[in-house]
Amino acid sequence: MRIFAIHAGSVTEKLGTTLEELRLPAPGFLWLSCTRAEFEQMQHRLQATLQRLCGLQLLNLHVSDLLNQQLPSRFDYTSQYDMLVFRRLAESQVDAALAPAAPRTNKRSGPPLLRRIDTRAVGLVVFDQLLLSVHPDDCSQRDSYAQRLLAAGGNPAPAALPEGHTAGARDLPGSPADLMLRIVNHMVDGFLALRRELSHQLDHWQTELIDPKTRFTNWRTVLDARQTLHQLDEICDDQRSAIQDWIEAVKTWPQSEGHLGQQERDLLQVRSRDVLEHIDRVVHHVSQLQRNAETAVQIHFNAQSHRTNEIMRTLTVLTAVFLPLNLIAGIFGMNFDFIPLLHRAYGFWLAMATMGLTALALVVFFWRKRYLDRSAAR
Repeated sequence: MRIFAIHAGSVTEKLGTTLEELRLPAPGFLWLSCTRAEFEQMQHRLQATLQRLCGLQLLNLHVSDLLNQQLPSRFDYTSQYDMLVFRRLAESQVDAALAPAAPRTNKRSGPPLLRRIDTRAVGLVVFDQLLLSVHPDDCSQRDSYAQRLLAAGGNPAPAALPEGHTAGARDLPGSPADLMLRIVNHMVDGFLALRRELSHQLDHWQTELIDPKTRFTNWRTVLDARQTLHQLDEICDDQRSAIQDWIEAVKTWPQSEGHLGQQERDLLQVRSRDVLEHIDRVVHHVSQLQRNAETAVQIHFNAQSHRTNEIMRTLTVLTAVFLPLNLIAGIFGMNFDFIPLLHRAYGFWLAMATMGLTALALVVFFWRKRYLDRSAAR
């Protein structure tokens, strides 16, 4: 468990401090961050600490929600605290999204596998002077934001920031709700970074589908990609609903006395709308990728249908050219004693010349009608 005290424009990590020794800073607030396994082991101590610091405990139903790994993004509230469950990307997919794109070579490879979107539930409980966050066992995103928070508070980062993250936030959060929105925004940035990987993979498939020289057979992967995009759309829809419920709950908060209280409320509204706008950007991009994938598949089948029509037209022309020749050959192959030109010395050559002129005339006719032209030439 990591404990941070944010007060007076500074951030202090309470190293070696037990839950029983914690005190609320005045002014300021605490951030208690733990993994789901730690929360399950220490829930009685945490409940006692919340009772001592905030005067209340978490409801049993909310404790079950925080321990549930499969819970979708949702928002719930009581008269004393608010709880937000938000699903973020797994660490492996965040690292893949932030990694630099692999250089493209001239040699074309098979379509890359679009992995199933794997997410983890993060629970955030907002009190007046305390934020409790429950993370999955892989807490690198929590640790990276903690480093940014320490750097913004004038403390040196304990370790190097992961590649793709900026050094330090622009300012310090002014309340637990503000800190919660910053953490959520940090998680949404992982979905925004995932757009590059999704776009690169779907662009590869579009090239494979449209290229007439290739025979695309990896339809199972395309179906998996469609399911993945649909799953990502559902995840973002749950996230959007949770943030919208949070925004509506903030509007019902009692008016704070003084200019600073109103300014904090306005800041929360602005940050909440900013998080919602980031989620909408992810949803818009996912919808665009779905349309692009559907369009590429339709273009592929249209191209295959056009190619089939070209082949059938060529075969039809060849049939039309050889049909009169078969008729002439069939007439001279009849079992009659008296057929014109049959017993003449030049009869064979006259029949061959007639067949050749007929075939040539039909080829010229079809060429003038552009039945023998290639579509690319036209």
